[in-house]
Amino acid sequence: MTFVVTDACIRCKFMDCVQVCPVEAFREGENMLVIDPNECIDCNLCLPECPADAILPDIESGATAWIELNKTYASQWPVVSRKLNQTPDDAEAFNGLAGKFEAYFSAEPGKGD
Repeated sequence: MTFVVTDACIRCKFMDCVQVCPVEAFREGENMLVIDPNECIDCNLCLPECPADAILPDIESGATAWIELNKTYASQWPVVSRKLNQTPDDAEAFNGLAGKFEAYFSAEPGKGD
């Protein structure tokens, strides 16, 4: 089992989860994070840290759609292992908003460490 980041992260990207990951499994996109399934050790430390509730175990029914997205972009986006003050100023306004993937997803990489 691994964890996946869902569209709840889009335009929020709080990055609290990154700080607790012991294996640098997070990858940074322009406006969201993903988890590299090859790096994740299923430690569960990131799950309670996400203010947007954007992280799910891959065995939950709602995670299925996000497994491939996390895998795909984890191979393309840079590693991020610390909170970099890159949380968007309007993140709270997007927290909990529905339909963020269709409206705001960007395949562009972030800056990483």
